[in-house]
Amino acid sequence: MSQYKIEAGTAQHIGDRHEQQDRTGLFTAPKAPGYVMAVLADGMGGLSGGALAAEQVLRTAKQAFDLFSPQTDDVPTMLATIARDAHTIIKLSAFSSEKKPHSTVVVLVITPERSAVWAHVGDSRLYRFDGPNCVDRTIDHSYVEGLIKEGKLSRAEARDHHLSNVLLSALGSHDSEPEVTVARYDGLKAGDAFLLCSDGLWHYFTDAELGAAIAVNSPRKASELLITKVRERASGQSADNCTLAIVKLAEPVTETKSYTAEKMRRAV
Repeated sequence: MSQYKIEAGTAQHIGDRHEQQDRTGLFTAPKAPGYVMAVLADGMGGLSGGALAAEQVLRTAKQAFDLFSPQTDDVPTMLATIARDAHTIIKLSAFSSEKKPHSTVVVLVITPERSAVWAHVGDSRLYRFDGPNCVDRTIDHSYVEGLIKEGKLSRAEARDHHLSNVLLSALGSHDSEPEVTVARYDGLKAGDAFLLCSDGLWHYFTDAELGAAIAVNSPRKASELLITKVRERASGQSADNCTLAIVKLAEPVTETKSYTAEKMRRAV
């Protein structure tokens, strides 16, 4: 069983947009004590359309987690199903809303067996940290990632590429089914941490900067620090919505026993 306590938090900033189209949430599972889910969705599709899509992602994730039982279900299958079900519902909503809603998604589940399982579609990211060190992150389903993989573009060049926001996979597309990438890590320990974030946040930081901010601060303090820094670095630009969720594993608090003569007399 786990030998850590879970600290978590979420934060958002609308940036310079007219509407906040990102959504994020933290959930527990009624039928699976000790399981925790973090979800982040970055909506796209014009005014209100993107918010509609991202809201549907969160609703689908919560409904699936509410029904999840470790006796009959497994986490990787649930996460893939969440993405595909949300994709289907978003496509259907396009007909009734007369909009073209799309969304990315990244979702993480922490289990009491010291495992982490996550899935993503698009360019919303998950970072895994061991202390301040970034030891893993999701690879975007984007055009520039394809160029990097083919050796046509360096990662430094990709950061400010004019096609950096072109996605090859997203929820709600009528042209193709989403590519759902699922991964896991076993052997969680105190000092590990996870960051889920939209491109409105990760675009402005190196992996090392993110790891340092999260390692030395509580999730709430780290969130405030990162969003403040985004606003500083985006000054003069048309900054996107900025959204994040942090899940941090900390040493459990151990109560130190202290016995005095007065306490002993009261106990007797």
